[in-house]
Amino acid sequence: MATEIQVPQLGESVTEGTIGEWLKQPGDAVAVDEPIVSLETDKVAVEVPSPVAGVIQELKAEVGDTVEVGAVIATVEEGAAPAAKGEEAGRAAEQREEGQQERESGDEAPVTDDGTVTMSPAVRRAVLEHGVDPTTIKGTGKDGRLTKEDVIGAAKAKRNGGDASQSAPAPAPSSPAPAASGERRKERVKMTRMRQTIAKRLKGAQDNAALLTTFNDVDMTAVIEARTRYKDMFAKKHDIRLGFMGFFAKAACLALKDVPSVNAYIEGDEIVYHDYVDISVAVSAPNGLVVPVIRDAQAKGFATIEKDIADFGKRAKEGTLTMDDMKGGTFTISNGGVFGSLMSTPIINPPQSAVLGLHRIEDRPVAVNGQVEIRPMMYIALSYDHRLIDGREAVTALKIIKEAIEDPTRMLIDL
Repeated sequence: MATEIQVPQLGESVTEGTIGEWLKQPGDAVAVDEPIVSLETDKVAVEVPSPVAGVIQELKAEVGDTVEVGAVIATVEEGAAPAAKGEEAGRAAEQREEGQQERESGDEAPVTDDGTVTMSPAVRRAVLEHGVDPTTIKGTGKDGRLTKEDVIGAAKAKRNGGDASQSAPAPAPSSPAPAASGERRKERVKMTRMRQTIAKRLKGAQDNAALLTTFNDVDMTAVIEARTRYKDMFAKKHDIRLGFMGFFAKAACLALKDVPSVNAYIEGDEIVYHDYVDISVAVSAPNGLVVPVIRDAQAKGFATIEKDIADFGKRAKEGTLTMDDMKGGTFTISNGGVFGSLMSTPIINPPQSAVLGLHRIEDRPVAVNGQVEIRPMMYIALSYDHRLIDGREAVTALKIIKEAIEDPTRMLIDL
């Protein structure tokens, strides 16, 4: 008996997704609730599980296809053994061979005559995740194409100090010779659904909002000293590292309480204010930037906030963040400093009206009580929608954040 696998509900207002990667192929055995396909939506990748145990019978969509909620994308032969006998075994083997051909065509990067490399979403994700140069890897797939396994093998060789180009077995004799050394190549990759959505939302923010950015600098001495003094006790008690984001999240809560317009947004001809702070934290994922939400940050302690951030970062890398993790958010914090950024003008995350940008800490000479001292300094930026937030309010909010970081006691006594 064949069971149809349908595209499930993907979240509020989400009506379709894109086939990102088939995790199972025709002829493969599958257990109950075992993922068979990864669907890319506007915000996250969602794995669709099989409702029954059996053998994958047919795939009705290819990698890159857009499928609507409720559409049938595969069938599973319920209760069939993965290694059937006789005619059933022959059919399964044939399906597996067809599946392998589909896998090769979907998970490889062909090289055209002009040197252009085209990578599937699965191969591209592997390249981004492992940080390897695809042009240096010898493909083992059909016609010398690059496969996901080639990328993983190259990454292992790179970590072991080997030559990434030799990490995979040599291609079959019928494969074309690799490009000549020094040949100029280019790569054409279709944007993922998530990247397309990011592009539209950010461009929409520029088109619809009156964006402006105000800057300040922060002396990080007090926070660094507090972390150095309490980090071991904090980790022992809470089983989590004490980071900088917890300090900035709590400082932002103070600022948003005193300047509520920074925590509001425009809806039609109305302003929507919040008596709570849901902080969206910008996190890098293999497919792009995602912004999971720390809910009720104003009511959470440092340990809970740090645990939330660590969990989001881990699940972003694993691709297991859900739509619910992304919903809402009244204010955003983006930390470009982890990548070495000195200063930036971050773009707001609609419909929010403001975003706090953090940057790298570097020792700089500053005047302290009439004397020049070397202090660990950080530039901070607040981008805001000038339609709602006046310059005085934006500057005041950023100044409150600065003062709270330079004197963390303020966060304890609500000043």
